[in-house]
Amino acid sequence: MLKIDNLHASVDGKPILKGISLAINAGEIHAIMGPNGSGKSTLSYVLAGRPGYEVTGGSVTFFPPLPLAGGAGGGPETASEAGPPLTQFQVNDAPHRSGQAGGLTDLKLASGRGIDLLALEPHERAALGIFLGFQYPVEIPGVSNVQFLRTALNAQRRARGEDELSAGDFLRLARQQADALGLDMEMMKRAVNVGFSGGEKKRNEMVQMGIIDPTLAILDETDSGLDIDALRVVGEGINRIMRKPDKAVLLITHYQRLLDLVRPDFVHVLAGGRIVRSGGPELALELEREGYGELAA
Repeated sequence: MLKIDNLHASVDGKPILKGISLAINAGEIHAIMGPNGSGKSTLSYVLAGRPGYEVTGGSVTFFPPLPLAGGAGGGPETASEAGPPLTQFQVNDAPHRSGQAGGLTDLKLASGRGIDLLALEPHERAALGIFLGFQYPVEIPGVSNVQFLRTALNAQRRARGEDELSAGDFLRLARQQADALGLDMEMMKRAVNVGFSGGEKKRNEMVQMGIIDPTLAILDETDSGLDIDALRVVGEGINRIMRKPDKAVLLITHYQRLLDLVRPDFVHVLAGGRIVRSGGPELALELEREGYGELAA
């Protein structure tokens, strides 16, 4: 689903990512662990397209599990077998882009199934099904959760050439997801994250993920600041929404405790802007026991 090849990135001219290569297949959960300042959050921001993060080398190719308008998608069974990026979205080539801004259906796709993720704007990546969960979910005063999420969801549906959800259908979906996460529907009517506790913000983020229903979730320290009960709710939400054959998760965390609830297929240690070790779930247990000291040296 996602192939990262020798990715380098800088912030304010300072190199942070120094050659990350990683393949994530549909149906897999990958955990990224590492000491503070190793580049974990930078990796998530670069993949989501956050401004201010400059890619200085490498490539990121996304293989949507289902064909998109124009013929892309329906990617290879494994990203690791995909080889070099295929002919990509020609988003920087004006003759290939004829429709309204942000309309994926109007992008004229060259032959090939892989999509150059780095060539897309953040909203285009979101419309492809990429979701970023923030370590510190932002507050948006004056905009209700319901208003925010319905606008976001229908914008993505329009970009994919799908019909918008009516107000009634959206509210039923929102209530279903809020109930599943134990979030009072009254909180969905409040301004986004304003006045929410840390646990409520993370729970609200899971509701957002359930409504948006992404293909690839990149979750940056989703367990940060959660008590035991909230951690269990969030862990169950990740499993319910994302543990499916056509979805994948990149889960960034410092601690083993979340991985007891969301069992990863692979664990990678990021140190100094590079992946220095990869393994199975047992690697997280080893890190919890022995720390990052030797690996980060």
